[in-house]
Amino acid sequence: MAFSAQLQPSFSLLTSRRTTTATSAASNSTAISAAKFALHRRTLRNLTTALSRRHFAVNCSLSPSTATESSNFTITSVPTKSYDGQKTGTSGLRKKVKEFMKENYLANWIQALFNSLPPEDYLNGLLVLGGDGRYFNKEAAQIIIKIAAANGVAKILVGQDGILSTPAVSAVIRKRKANGGFIMSASHNPGGPEYDWGIKFNYSSGQPAPESITDKIYGNTLSISEIKIANIPDVDLSRVGVTKFGNFIVEVVDPVADYIELMENVFDFELIRSLLSRSDYRFTFDAMHAVTGAYASPIFVEKLGARPESITNGVPLEDFGHGHPDPNLTYAKDLVEIMYAENGPDFGAASDGDGDRNMVLGTSFFVTPSDSVAIIAANAQEAIPYFRDGIKGLARSMPTSGALDRVAEKLDLPFFEVPTGWKFFGNLMDSGKLSICGEESFGTGSDHIREKDGIWAVLAWLSIIAYRNREKKLGEKLVSVADVVKEYWATYGRNFFSRYDYEECESDGANKMVEYLRDLISKSKKGDTYGDYVLQFADDFYYEDPVDGSVASKQGIRFVFTDGSRIIYRLSGTGSAGATVRIYIEQFEPDVSKHDLDAQIALKPLIDLALSVSKLKDFTGREKPTVIT
Repeated sequence: MAFSAQLQPSFSLLTSRRTTTATSAASNSTAISAAKFALHRRTLRNLTTALSRRHFAVNCSLSPSTATESSNFTITSVPTKSYDGQKTGTSGLRKKVKEFMKENYLANWIQALFNSLPPEDYLNGLLVLGGDGRYFNKEAAQIIIKIAAANGVAKILVGQDGILSTPAVSAVIRKRKANGGFIMSASHNPGGPEYDWGIKFNYSSGQPAPESITDKIYGNTLSISEIKIANIPDVDLSRVGVTKFGNFIVEVVDPVADYIELMENVFDFELIRSLLSRSDYRFTFDAMHAVTGAYASPIFVEKLGARPESITNGVPLEDFGHGHPDPNLTYAKDLVEIMYAENGPDFGAASDGDGDRNMVLGTSFFVTPSDSVAIIAANAQEAIPYFRDGIKGLARSMPTSGALDRVAEKLDLPFFEVPTGWKFFGNLMDSGKLSICGEESFGTGSDHIREKDGIWAVLAWLSIIAYRNREKKLGEKLVSVADVVKEYWATYGRNFFSRYDYEECESDGANKMVEYLRDLISKSKKGDTYGDYVLQFADDFYYEDPVDGSVASKQGIRFVFTDGSRIIYRLSGTGSAGATVRIYIEQFEPDVSKHDLDAQIALKPLIDLALSVSKLKDFTGREKPTVIT
């Protein structure tokens, strides 16, 4: 029976799930679903074991597992078969949990990563590991640790219970001078046995791996034939401390400490505390039962003086409390209802599954992500100590509104327009060209790390509000979120902006729509009329990195009109099933008397044109968007 011990890693990767205790009461439906899933897994485990032994008996001379000794533990080389479709999107590999729980599915990708990296990027090095706390993270962490050990990594730093927000992973990589890090998250997508899981790798600067690496990973997933596994026991991730296996070390760390230290170095915490501790100021933060629940109380309550009850949905749960952890007007409806209620709080905010996105609201007032990054940039130098010595440059993703462009022009700052995906900001930051950047998809950040950062954005806004009210006495009228935004509009003009998301469309229809639009722009010329709009140009966005010359093509179809209005079409790479069609509509309005118009009313002619030009209903069958931002 010696062969069974050798083969164990090949199927234990799928079946090593430990029973966990729920941190809050789950519904009966969830319990039943989990029980069915567990029964399915036990059945699959028994079947896998039987099949593996039978396969070994027949084919042992052709593809046996092999074991070698290293650092006081054995390393097993496990035969595997490749899977199609393991190509990363704009931010890692995302699939349904059931896909990742297929035999060796995750292990294949992790081994393909090590096969793709130069040895000097990991051998005898330090890697960081963390995630958003979603279902399957604990099991996945053990798989990653064992493969890393087998491939010669010297040390893994893991957040306690596998928890580290995406911004915190970037911060820890940079502070600890790690070679890189793994982030276990499907970001703003739902979690649980029936939903989504994801994995991505960040490099030594803390930024997501570039396409040159992710393309190699994908190529290696198509040809992978074996996985290296260290035969070590699971590590207890519930306790902070160090575990050693010979020369291989796993250190479980406080997931919050390094991140708080960084935030204290970026912001004036005393200034923010002077606002949040006021008896006449009400603040609320919705962690959406996601990873920022681990950070919210230590930062907002313990450090900044907010009331404990100001944190809602503050316990991270594997299924996000049956919610969709996407901080927008649709999925953060609990917060929206609170903020738009009679006598609502002065300031409200939310963050997403892995903590890199944010939504900011005032009393009955929503701040669009495009306006948010522009307003932060316009006020950063006076309100945020990190920027006191000046701002290096500004950048936005191509679909994001042109509000930030106007700030860059007024402040005489370098400006960059990049494709969607935070990795495109990294080179600009590393070369000293960029300080503040953002995406319309609720992502905002700066060069303090190399990821977008939800809590950073909230602290930036609180800094601006606190700075504006620093001399206000108790009982005096305070400067509000709406006041700051409207003052910005009066100075720079308003970029009316909206995004229509059509989630989980049939991929075939969505792709045909994009090909139709590409054919249309190939025939378009300056001066063509589209209703009342005159075409300036139409293209498929192309980007050449000004730092390393790398090229990204076919990044979004643009129709730009002579009055500056824009219609943009993209297929999103952040979902786990089907295709998400996104339509972006923007129109600039300099007239202050029109700034209070509802965006959907102001943009209606352009929205109607966007739907007509794309023939979206004909290609996808969709009558209405899933989400309107």
